[in-house]
Amino acid sequence: MPETTLRCLSAEAVRRALPMPDAVEAMKRALAAISAGEAFVPARTHLSLADPPGTALVMPAYVPADGRLGVKIVTLLEGNRQRGLPMLQGLMVLFDATTGSPLAVMDAATLTAIRTGAASGAATDVLARPAATAAAVFGAGVQGRTQLEAVCAVRPIRRCRVFDVDGEASRRFADEMSERLGLAVEPAETPAEALARADVVCTATTASEPVFEDADLAPGVHVNAVGAYQPRVREVPAETVCRARVVVDQRSAAMEEAGDLLVPLRDGLITADHIAAEVGEILAGRAPGRETSEQVTLFKSVGVAVEDVAAASAALAGTERLDLGTAVAL
Repeated sequence: MPETTLRCLSAEAVRRALPMPDAVEAMKRALAAISAGEAFVPARTHLSLADPPGTALVMPAYVPADGRLGVKIVTLLEGNRQRGLPMLQGLMVLFDATTGSPLAVMDAATLTAIRTGAASGAATDVLARPAATAAAVFGAGVQGRTQLEAVCAVRPIRRCRVFDVDGEASRRFADEMSERLGLAVEPAETPAEALARADVVCTATTASEPVFEDADLAPGVHVNAVGAYQPRVREVPAETVCRARVVVDQRSAAMEEAGDLLVPLRDGLITADHIAAEVGEILAGRAPGRETSEQVTLFKSVGVAVEDVAAASAALAGTERLDLGTAVAL
């Protein structure tokens, strides 16, 4: 019987194998497949953890055209911060859909951070003004870092302000990302200061209520909202949602989980058809992106498992090309 080889990828191997420009292109293909009905993506399973409180997510997806299927399992425990552990931990398992053979297992936290940033990069590429040069980031964590990295991969960003309720975290973010990306990154004392003259705004927080005031947004801004993934949790004010051209990764997922949209929907401020398009529809030319230079655009992402499969496939290709990871015979 032929031997099956499984490649095991650490967080560092995933980072090296999946540079952001490659991840953005992988997300474009994944988002297009979702909108074209060329991917099977069941709703993710939420498991509530009681002691200590937290959440486990199980996310499967199958992409026939790529011959890949995968399952991501992650845990999110807020109390891990006090333990010196990451809030999000987990594994991604990738399979060959033709033979059913497992191909790779990899660190899901790193993969999730990169693909979430890359999805915003894909949305920014079709929605933000071409000459956007200034960014604002809310949330100085891992996701905030990949959000900024992805925006810089598709727009000529020259400066960024970051706001976090933890001022020291903002300062660390600014120092690290200034050096990594070679641009001016500064901590902001207030949300309004972060938003001043920003062309692209990324929210990647654990907040349950809006993190900025709608009145502080400049005309023509593009917003990527990625932090909230539960029906009653939101980062974006209802006023912003109501006046923005709203684009999502997948309508069905957004209508189940996107509190940023579901809260104003329940309050009667918008209807379901306020979602103008999926990113994949814009990429395929079936829907317009930005319509005017003054228009506010909003990409609401809840994360879809096909994005994980696409990112894992791209990471596996990178590890094979660079000879990273550890091969294990099964």
